[in-house]
Amino acid sequence: MTSGYSKKVVALEARLKACKNVLTLGVRPNFYDYRPDEAEKIRRARKIYYPTTFYAELFDAMGKKTFPSYHTYKCVQDKIKQTALFNLLDIPHPRTRVFYGKRQKSNICNYFKFPFIAKIPRGSAMGRGVYLIRNREDLISYCRLSTVAYIQEYIPSDRDIRVVIIGKEMVHAYWRIAPPDDFRSNVAVGAGISLDPVPQKVLDFALDIAQKCQWDDVGIDIVDDAGKLFVLEANMKYGKEGFRQAGIDYIKLMEQMIENGRI
Repeated sequence: MTSGYSKKVVALEARLKACKNVLTLGVRPNFYDYRPDEAEKIRRARKIYYPTTFYAELFDAMGKKTFPSYHTYKCVQDKIKQTALFNLLDIPHPRTRVFYGKRQKSNICNYFKFPFIAKIPRGSAMGRGVYLIRNREDLISYCRLSTVAYIQEYIPSDRDIRVVIIGKEMVHAYWRIAPPDDFRSNVAVGAGISLDPVPQKVLDFALDIAQKCQWDDVGIDIVDDAGKLFVLEANMKYGKEGFRQAGIDYIKLMEQMIENGRI
């Protein structure tokens, strides 16, 4: 290979397609749609990179390693599972409760006082499906959107911290500052990025969360509330704008981490 890399690893999803040391085969739910040589590469590979949620479960069943880990995939875009895991592990997390169906939803105001946060519990990302509920009219509108209500206490703040963990390392951290007149600090909805130093206690907190949850490719969102840290949620499909603004070449970083056996 002219790239200087010793051997190409096998990936299914296209996330690492630009990496010179990655052979991306694509995702085919019907396994027999892979060519015989591709199927053999998958079977023989020591590890499969970005296998998708579907194949991660199957590879785990057959004892094949993946990156990200099967444990990471289990919580992709599933806020309900994430909250349950945070609570099981006693990880500081805003008080959160899930309400199923109309009968349980009618009791939301018995547990939470306005204002509070409501989220679409599965499949939402980049700030979409997140609402600040100020009154009963807001709550009624939100409850029409989802049969399952995911309700969380509101911690007022104009910023949070995104810490990205890849493998067992913290590779990047930055502040996300909410735009004027918006409570969300997601870059996708116009939040700004600040590269001011992130306190070491926040970095340690994020790394501890990732290790306890067995997540090895994740952006962890953390808020500091008067000196106490809370994890808001974990994003396994995090954006790259924070890397770009910091001058970090994400593709080269991943190439090096693969080559050095760090992932």
